[in-house]
Amino acid sequence: MTRRSVVSLVPSLTEAVAATAPELLVGATDWCTHPADLQVTRVRGTKNPDLAAVVGLAPDLVLANEEENRPEDLRALRAAGLRVLVTEIRTLEQGFGELHRVLTEGCALPRPAWLDAAETAWAEARAEFDVRAVVPIWRKPWMVLGRDTFAGALLAHLGVHNVYAAHDERYPRVPMAKLSERGSAELVVLPDEPYRFTAEDGPEAFPHTPAALCSGRHLTWYGPSLVEAPQVLASAVRAALR
Repeated sequence: MTRRSVVSLVPSLTEAVAATAPELLVGATDWCTHPADLQVTRVRGTKNPDLAAVVGLAPDLVLANEEENRPEDLRALRAAGLRVLVTEIRTLEQGFGELHRVLTEGCALPRPAWLDAAETAWAEARAEFDVRAVVPIWRKPWMVLGRDTFAGALLAHLGVHNVYAAHDERYPRVPMAKLSERGSAELVVLPDEPYRFTAEDGPEAFPHTPAALCSGRHLTWYGPSLVEAPQVLASAVRAALR
């Protein structure tokens, strides 16, 4: 059988393929940090991929995402004759479905055991909380999770309800005066990516609200991290509300 090759322009999908059949990967973005020992050609970022480098690798498949990658880049890759599989992942169910499609249809692989384990972990996860939260993803300017986001869906499954889930925008900018207003939320969730919130950078802006510092990979990535995510996220929220 001819060896297939894959270039991934999405960190989550890079990890998903690497955990299943690492020999398929020939290229990935600079932001593809998992697994840490991944040795492939780097093709710059998700928003500014080196298209010539991708084409030069002549992959059988390019993995992309409708939110993380620009349509014009994907059109250019298709125009160069490459097969591009574009995922859309805004809910937990979509995440599992798209991972199955990427791995079994796109990469022609057997369904991996870790994907079954991830589905089981989330099926067994209970909504142990009932708390209203704001979830900043950036500061200067402050931006938060809004409507139809994968991270928001994960938190909602655990009973952490995004205050801005009905906002017109998916990642609205909200003035700090409104974000930190007393009583507007019972919790602030601060992930360490895309902005790296830490104990020294973030909680001080919300003096009246408990802050849950959490792993951005477990909150926003769809891949093997989903196996641990229910426990990791719930532990962070539990610690903040203790």
